Amino acid sequence: MPSQDSAPMSTSDALGLDDVLFHEDDVAQDSDADSEALADGTDDNDHADDVDQDDIDLEDDEDYDGNDDEDDDADDQVNFADLGLPAPLLDTVTAMGFETPTPIQAEAIPALLEARDVVGIAQTGTGKTAAFGLPMLTLIDPKEKDVQAVVLAPTRELALQSADAMEEFAASYRGINIVAVYGGSAYGPQLRALKDGAQIVVGTPGRMIDLIEKGALDLSSVRMLVLDEADEMLRMGFAEDVETIAATVPTQRVTALFSATMPAAIEKVAQTHLHDPLKIAVSEESSTVDTIHQTYAVVPFKHKNNALARVLSTRSADAVIVFVRTRLDAEEISLDLTARGFRAAGISGDVAQQERERMVERLRSGSLDVLVATDVAARGLDVERIGLVVNFDVPREPEAYVHRIGRTGRAGREGESLSFFTPREHYRLRRIEKLTGTAMEEVHIPTPQAVSEFRSRHFLDMLPTRIERGQLDMFEQLIREFADEHACDPLIIASAMLARTVHDNGTHDHKDRRSDGKIRREEVLDENGEFLSASFENGRDSKPLKGGKNGARRRAGGKPQRAPMGTRYRIEVGKKDGVKPGSIVGAITGEAHLKGSDVGRIDIYPTFSLVDIGPSLSDDQMEKLGKAQVAGRTLRIRVDGGPRSRATDAGHVRRPRSGSGDHHSGHRFGARGQRRPR
Repeated sequence: MPSQDSAPMSTSDALGLDDVLFHEDDVAQDSDADSEALADGTDDNDHADDVDQDDIDLEDDEDYDGNDDEDDDADDQVNFADLGLPAPLLDTVTAMGFETPTPIQAEAIPALLEARDVVGIAQTGTGKTAAFGLPMLTLIDPKEKDVQAVVLAPTRELALQSADAMEEFAASYRGINIVAVYGGSAYGPQLRALKDGAQIVVGTPGRMIDLIEKGALDLSSVRMLVLDEADEMLRMGFAEDVETIAATVPTQRVTALFSATMPAAIEKVAQTHLHDPLKIAVSEESSTVDTIHQTYAVVPFKHKNNALARVLSTRSADAVIVFVRTRLDAEEISLDLTARGFRAAGISGDVAQQERERMVERLRSGSLDVLVATDVAARGLDVERIGLVVNFDVPREPEAYVHRIGRTGRAGREGESLSFFTPREHYRLRRIEKLTGTAMEEVHIPTPQAVSEFRSRHFLDMLPTRIERGQLDMFEQLIREFADEHACDPLIIASAMLARTVHDNGTHDHKDRRSDGKIRREEVLDENGEFLSASFENGRDSKPLKGGKNGARRRAGGKPQRAPMGTRYRIEVGKKDGVKPGSIVGAITGEAHLKGSDVGRIDIYPTFSLVDIGPSLSDDQMEKLGKAQVAGRTLRIRVDGGPRSRATDAGHVRRPRSGSGDHHSGHRFGARGQRRPR
């Protein structure tokens, strides 16, 4: 990754989810793992048990075919010609150069061709689009212009990716139109595309609901419904929208649900909306891809920037994705890497779709090496060059870890992941390892000396070519003159020149901008004060996270009250309009390009609602949200002015809030917080 010429460059009741995701007057995504534990009065081990494999019990299903060695050997002999695909599709697949199906394709395609419902537990990048896309095309009648199949995806990136793949698969069929619909883009082109006739619609839940309410999307003729990355959709707050859409399509249909993980919420969705599904796990449930080498390092918060720079300076991966928690982090860290000489860029929900596409294309072409991204921004991203995924911030939900590292090691390619854990985050490591069933390997951050050595060897590897070109007489003479003048060995001169070339000045006085100069007992520094290693704080992770102010403050229904987060906004839609929390979350995340965790507490009153949003909304976001509609009413969002301004229409006065403002303040930097089908 380092440049040869410079410094290194290197995401309801009907669903049965009331106790899982939403309740009427209080919807919140936790701000951190500690608040999760405080909210439900359990420790993190108890929380991790919510997705224990014992709850899934896939092995007990008579239709589940385990993945023993014998079956694996059999699968190796399967090709697309054996799956029962019609001749036109088989010809298309063959022409595209595909021969051997992935495990999920080998099992799901025959089942869906037989019109059987399927639950597929498969890691991102294992070919799920072809697994449902190829059978879907066999159900479509090109002569009928009604919508006959729907694919739901959590983000516009994944929706676009799936639609593009479907277009390729449908090359042999004339008259099949595939339309992608998603938020953050103008309605006009999507409305026109639907009006012209679309047999397959791929889109995000929020935008689909909007189009249904506008009368532009009729799902009464749907024959197949696909929920892609269902766990992520529910995690982002789309449960209500998924329920609405599932209830809108005919009950006589083929339904396929794909998920990288199988928590209890997804199991409930499958039980509610799928009929006797074939459950397929291409590997152990919730496990990560075997081709990904999973590592971790213990790094104190203040040393993360320097640690990341050293890692990128000593890795040979073509391209890297660095995952962070917030859009501010994405911006700040990408700028820091750029200043250090890396070809880096940040991507988040704030970045316009056109600019996102440009960044992804740069990543594919090799003009960009490091992409710093939030979970939502990277969803659906598939770039073969990605050889390393760095979790700069460990995800709050273990399931998100599976999605993150799935950006590398795709379709059988090898990849590597590295996660930074702070000394207090041992519990997060335990939760991830429990979910994935895979132990991570601990590694140490490269020392400054190791960075210099790596750069030097890279430079020396280029010298033979230059020596062969010759014309070095002038340089030889200059070195001889310098050696005579300073009585210096030419070897010393060459060593000094090499050190200067790799930017090693003999002292490593660059200090991390976030460092406070304090040394904790778990930190090891070198003689120059440079970070070398750290360890987990003994016993810190074993203390149960119980009690606290939220432990005693309960509602009548037994639900914990959420502490306010971010800024409180007022929207002009309430109980009288029949609005649900999920609809509000969907509108906010879709139109303002936020992730579900950015939306905090929601209080729904008769004529209006109050919503806590973590990052303060920009003027552009406020304008877009102000025009958005929920339950047939315009949101007309504005910053909440407090009890006095709403005493009349609310009928009561709320207690004063605390903690308003940007909850990211002071968080970071002291300022802001063989080829296979897809």
